[in-house]
Amino acid sequence: MFAILGASGKVGRATIGKLRAQGAPVRAVVRESSNKTDLEALDCEIAVADFHDAEAIANAIKGASAVQVICPVNNRANDARKDMANIIDAITAALMASHPETVLAISDYGAHVDSGTGITMAFNYMEARFSAVPGRLIFLRSAEHMQNWGRVFKLALETGMLPSFHHPVSKLFPTISVSDLGLIAADLLLEKPVETTPRVVHAEGPRRYSAIDVAASLSEISHRQIVAKAVPESTGSQC
Repeated sequence: MFAILGASGKVGRATIGKLRAQGAPVRAVVRESSNKTDLEALDCEIAVADFHDAEAIANAIKGASAVQVICPVNNRANDARKDMANIIDAITAALMASHPETVLAISDYGAHVDSGTGITMAFNYMEARFSAVPGRLIFLRSAEHMQNWGRVFKLALETGMLPSFHHPVSKLFPTISVSDLGLIAADLLLEKPVETTPRVVHAEGPRRYSAIDVAASLSEISHRQIVAKAVPESTGSQC
């Protein structure tokens, strides 16, 4: 049995889709507020748990031989990093109690750096905490998600300016489709176990892009000129 935490997101749904296509039994673990309609179509078992509650998580993943973990970032929380740390602590306790053979955690490029990386510091904390969990451990470090740019497309179309934290905007950066990330995770869960643990895998698409490339693509689609502009992180959320 494969248990997928955070299964209602695009990454989780892609992983479940591939696992089910291979005939693998899957339990999707989601919050009460999550949209479960798409998961029902994937013909998988569904369990509900509060991700801040270690006992609830342990019950939801009980009996699973492999667990995939996606720790959500709550941008609405007063302290998003602290909220994520609380979730990580709860999941760690649940994994220690349930003893799955394999844990695959969706992490982030830069998770190995222990200071000065903003929200990525939460993934550094996650990897440190999960490293204490016995069994086979895989950290799938993801490049920037392409879909995150959608958060600022409306603003770009209204103002003609695409805000970017990438400095300079001509700098090429690694990126990946979240659906592809989910498929890679499924492959790692299905393959023959590798002795090395923790195993670190980096995932990115076939080429790198700049904020200028993103603005140019949006310009082509919208038939209006969109210009990429570097902004300080304190001005608001974007990619």
